[in-house]
Amino acid sequence: MQKDTAKIVEELGLCSDFKTFYDENKQYMTDRSLTELLAELVEKKGIRKSYAIKAAELSEVYGYQIFSGIRHPERNKLLCLAVGMNLTLDETQNLLKCAGYSPLYVKLPFDSVIIYGICKRLSVIKINEILFENNLETLG
Repeated sequence: MQKDTAKIVEELGLCSDFKTFYDENKQYMTDRSLTELLAELVEKKGIRKSYAIKAAELSEVYGYQIFSGIRHPERNKLLCLAVGMNLTLDETQNLLKCAGYSPLYVKLPFDSVIIYGICKRLSVIKINEILFENNLETLG
């Protein structure tokens, strides 16, 4: 059974001590590594790592280092990987959170283009074109 994040935050604010809160809620907390989540997503999508890396416009060596956990990608490179893997917006948000990055926020121009691209299933190249046309930083 899952517990809504808002409910967990509410309980955290109301608890008298962290130990009690943690003991009661540790089953709802995530401890998956980025490597584990990426492997799970590749399997779920039924794609090969090589396909995801190529579609993400990443170098092969760098892409495999991300998948193996040798390298921790910057936020933009992780977004490239999310686009290359054809992740949904929810999957992308979870991927960003797992890596310790802020989720996409629609009121930020850069993020709104990424959200648009993910929802429209655009390629990294097409998303970069839209970013460039709007004088925004590209994914790289």
